[in-house]
Amino acid sequence: SSEFLSKNGLQLYETVLNPPIMAFTFLLSRKNLGKNLDAVHDITVAYPHNIPQTERHLLLGDFPKEIHFHVHRYPVASLPASKEDLQLWCHKRWEEKEARLRSFYRGEKNFAFTGQTVIPPCKSELRVLVVKWLSILYWTLFSPAMCLLIYFYSLARWYFIIIIVILVLQERLFGGLELIELACYRFLHKQPHLNAKKNE
Repeated sequence: SSEFLSKNGLQLYETVLNPPIMAFTFLLSRKNLGKNLDAVHDITVAYPHNIPQTERHLLLGDFPKEIHFHVHRYPVASLPASKEDLQLWCHKRWEEKEARLRSFYRGEKNFAFTGQTVIPPCKSELRVLVVKWLSILYWTLFSPAMCLLIYFYSLARWYFIIIIVILVLQERLFGGLELIELACYRFLHKQPHLNAKKNE
């Protein structure tokens, strides 16, 4: 909180939320996550024109006309080992974000960087409008359709029950589906190296 930052002599932020120090250090300290984490990506997002604040803005078609991203990749090996140093590292990254965004909004509204930028193809207003209304229509019909499906068909009820049980079990046993996916990815990508060693 801002009270905690001021009490400990840390910088107060205007353009970014307070850094999630405890959550950040907790996640990196988890053994099952640390083995599957290659890097931490620091992503700063800025809107040079309009900034939608609520769903009402989106419903009215007040989409951002332009979005700027600043991405910095930090390999896990470059991160501090101790909890205290990791917290300090996170604070420094947030101070950089604050300075970067202040410079963005008070200057030419552009990130100064030396990396590579990828500009997506322009989207027409008609395309955005069509996608918006199709999305609204889909999600408006999806929920009642699923409720009716579960109510009228026992097969659908059993399907949802089985899926819920599987999701709960894999979360309890393996720590989450994303960890299973990462483990499978690493296993499959190790196979070519193992086969090459066997052939040698």
